[in-house]
Amino acid sequence: MTAYAERAGAPSGDAGHWHAINWAGCYREVRRLQARIVKATKEGRWNRVKALQWLLTHSFSGKALAVKRVTENRGRKTPGVDKVTWSSPDAKYHAIEMLHRRGYRPRPLRRIQIPKSNGRTRALGIPCMSDRAMQALYLLALEPVSEASADPHSYGFRPERCTADAIEQCFIALARKSAAQWILEGDIQACFDEISHDWIIAHVPTDKAMLRKWLKAGYLKDRQWFPTEMGVPQGGIISPAIANWVLDGLQLHLAIAFGPPKWIDGRQISSKINFVRYADDFIVTGPSKGVLEREVRPIIERFMQERGLSLSPEKTKVTHISEGFDFLGQNVRKYRGKLLIKPSKKNVQAFLRKIRSIINENRTAKQQNLIGLLNPVIKGWADYHRHVVSKRVFARVDSEIWRALWQWCCRRHPNKGRRWIKHRYFRCIGTRDWIFAAQTGEYWPDGKPIVTTLRYAAEVPIRRHIKIKAEANPFDPAWEGYFEDRQGFKMFNSLKGRKKLIRLWLAQQGICCVCDQRITKDTGWHVHHIVRRVDGGGNASRNLIMVHPNCHAQIHSLGLSVTKPAPHQGL
Repeated sequence: MTAYAERAGAPSGDAGHWHAINWAGCYREVRRLQARIVKATKEGRWNRVKALQWLLTHSFSGKALAVKRVTENRGRKTPGVDKVTWSSPDAKYHAIEMLHRRGYRPRPLRRIQIPKSNGRTRALGIPCMSDRAMQALYLLALEPVSEASADPHSYGFRPERCTADAIEQCFIALARKSAAQWILEGDIQACFDEISHDWIIAHVPTDKAMLRKWLKAGYLKDRQWFPTEMGVPQGGIISPAIANWVLDGLQLHLAIAFGPPKWIDGRQISSKINFVRYADDFIVTGPSKGVLEREVRPIIERFMQERGLSLSPEKTKVTHISEGFDFLGQNVRKYRGKLLIKPSKKNVQAFLRKIRSIINENRTAKQQNLIGLLNPVIKGWADYHRHVVSKRVFARVDSEIWRALWQWCCRRHPNKGRRWIKHRYFRCIGTRDWIFAAQTGEYWPDGKPIVTTLRYAAEVPIRRHIKIKAEANPFDPAWEGYFEDRQGFKMFNSLKGRKKLIRLWLAQQGICCVCDQRITKDTGWHVHHIVRRVDGGGNASRNLIMVHPNCHAQIHSLGLSVTKPAPHQGL
C-alpha cells in the first residue's frame, strides 16, 4: 500500500457491517485462490481445480466480492420477480450471509423484450438479486478456468479484452498484401437461446447442481411460469462466460484442420486461415471463396451442431476484401490494396438517429440540459471509434449534429432572426466560432461565469489501439506486470489534460489506499479531502487522495483516518 487507512473494522469474516469489511483482504484471498486455480488448470489437475473452486465459493471473501459486484454495476437498481434491490449497507451485508449452497433454489427470471435494430425483439431474462449474487460468486471460480483454456483470438465478454482488440486482430490478419482476400462472416442463430443444456452441464467446469438449477429455473411472463429446455438467459451474470465456454475450441478445430498461420519475411505461407471472434460474431479468413464454403464452413457447422447451435443463413456469407464487410460497428475494406477500417454506415446512421431523437424529444428543454444529454452520447461513440480511420467521419457527424441543433434553435424562436439566434445559443471560444454553449448559472472564483459546451467528435484524437497479447491471462500472476502497464496506460490517457489528477494518481502508484487495489478507468474514482473542507482543508494536492467510489463511502461511514502516501522515488 502506498498510503494508509486506519481501519476500525474486524477481520473480513467477522466485520459485522458492510463498510467494516476489510476489502483489501478479500481481494487478496480471492486473487490467491484464482491464481491457484489457473495453475491447476494448466497442469490438468481437475480434481484440484474442483476443490479450489469449492473453497472460493464457500469463502466470506468470495461472497462479499460477489455482492459488491451486483450492487455496484449498472443493473443494481433493476429488480427481479421479487422486486427486491440491495441499496443499503445493512441489506448488502445481510445478503452475504444468505449466500449458501445448501437449500438454494433460484427464482424464475423476469422476462422483458428489448428492441433490436432490425425491428425484432430480443428476450432478456432478469434474475433476482440473490440469484445474481450467487452467479457472480460462481463466476469468480469459473473465469480463471475459462481464461486458461479460451481461444486466443476470442475477445467478447472476457476481462481486459474489448472490441478494439478484435478489430486490431482483423487488421493484423488482413493488412498485408500477401494476406487472405476472402472472409467468411459468421453469425450464430439465436446463440443464447439455442445452446444445449446437456452439453453445458457435461462440459462447463463448475458446480453441476448449481448450473442445472440456473438453467432450469424458467421465466415469468404475464404472471405465468414457462420452463426453459435450452439456452442460457441473456441478463444473467454468468451467461456470457458459459456462452464463451460453449464456443471456445472452434479456433483449435480450424488450426488442426488447416494448420496454424505461419509468417516468413512478412509473407503468410500457410493456408491463410485466421479466426477472430467477439461473443457470437466471428470471421474466418481464407485464400479463396471455395475453401471457405466447401472446407471451412462444414467444420464450423459440425462444431455448432454438437452444441445445439446453427449458423444464421441470413448473416453468414463469404465476402471479398475489396467489397469490405462490417464487424462490430466498423467497416473493414481494402482500397487499391490498402486496408482501411472506418465506422460503418449503419453504425453512423444509428448514432445520428439517436442524436436527433434526443434533440426532438427535448424541444422545450433548457440548452444546458440538452448539452448534458448529448455530451455523454457523443463522447461514448467517438471514443469507441477513435482507434480507426474516423477523422472525416467525425467531421461529417459534427456537421449533421450542428444542423439538427440549428433547427432546434430556429423552431424555438420562429419570429427571431438568424443573428439573434446565433448570439443566443452559440459562442466564440478561443479561435472557434459557432460553439453550442450555455451558462450554468455558477461562477468561477474570479467572477467569470461557468459555461458548458457541446462536445465535438472531431476533438477526439485518433490513436492506434495496442492489442492485448493473445496468451495473456489476467488471473495468472506471471502476467500481472503486463496488465498493470496496460491499465496504467489507459488510466493516463483518460486523465490527459487533468494534471492535478495525474499527479495524485502517480503519487499513489495507481493504488487505492483503502482496498489496496488498482484505480483504473473501469473502476472509477473519487478525490477525497484528507482534512475536510468544513474543517479548514483546502484543495491543494497535499490534502487530496484518490480512492474508489465504494472506498470513499467506507471512509466517511467509519471515519477512517487516511494519510498521504510517501513520494514515489521515480517522480
